Amino acid sequence: MTNESASVVMSPVLDGVVNVSKPAGWTSHDVVEKLRRSLGIRKVGHAGTLDPMATGVLPILIGKGTRLSEYLVEWDKEYEAVMRLGQDTDTQDATGAVIQERSYAGMTEESIRTAAAQFLGALQQVPPMYSALKVEGQPLYKLARAGKTVERAPRPITIYQLEVLKVEIPDVSFRVTCSKGTYIRTLCADIGQTLGVGGHLYQLCRTRVGPFHIEDAVSPLEIDQEFLSHGHNQVVRGLDAVLSHLPEVVIDSSMVTRALHGAPIPPSAVSQALGEPCEAGSAQEILRVKDPAGQLLGLGKFAKESSDPSEIGLPLVFVKVFRQSS
Repeated sequence: MTNESASVVMSPVLDGVVNVSKPAGWTSHDVVEKLRRSLGIRKVGHAGTLDPMATGVLPILIGKGTRLSEYLVEWDKEYEAVMRLGQDTDTQDATGAVIQERSYAGMTEESIRTAAAQFLGALQQVPPMYSALKVEGQPLYKLARAGKTVERAPRPITIYQLEVLKVEIPDVSFRVTCSKGTYIRTLCADIGQTLGVGGHLYQLCRTRVGPFHIEDAVSPLEIDQEFLSHGHNQVVRGLDAVLSHLPEVVIDSSMVTRALHGAPIPPSAVSQALGEPCEAGSAQEILRVKDPAGQLLGLGKFAKESSDPSEIGLPLVFVKVFRQSS
């Protein structure tokens, strides 16, 4: 990514998540910095890093949206990738040095599809050395660049779908839907090992992260025009929409100010979205908390115990407040 000297244009502070299409060659941090400059705000982050060689969906968190990352980590992801057989690289992708070449003569489409099918479902995957995971405070990629290799514990992942799209040996195009924490380059290397010929990730496009699809994504180079000329309503998904997978409760209007100052809300003042009294759920469950007008106030959960014996049920306590008290 080239440096830009454009002046910062101030715009209203936005709160939510932008569906950005990351170009090849940009780091995820490059995209964040670009939006900081073009929107004139500092509170910008991202959910789910993409390697520089990869393209596709990169959710960008803006304003109060930067406080949501811990609630979005469970989003599953979808990729379209090309695996190149016959070559192992030190990074498990096309950016690395080839460390071993093997013949793929006699390889068939049937054997490739059979091997790929073995990677469906719950798996244990060893993270690659060239990754941002830390061991004793050190990112693995820094150790790898220093020529060091350390033991990495396998981590549980799930491959929900793995569809071979096209086979043009040595290249195999496929689509994969997977859980958080899945490394597609490691998946390619593992399939290559299963086939006995080795392999690495040659191309990668992330086509979906949770509710964000590539068809709706916006280039970071277009966001200047979108925000400054046409407004941002069609680009930014608001906090409530992004958190729509969380259960919703409503508190009485008389309790709103109390809640925004951090005081617990008695169970008698809490109802479900449709208006009926709320039965306290798990103390670990995170809930969207709204006022009677449907405005999102913040995130809350039920306390582990009640300090008021006259109340039936558990009080609601906020874990994050999005709306300021007046």
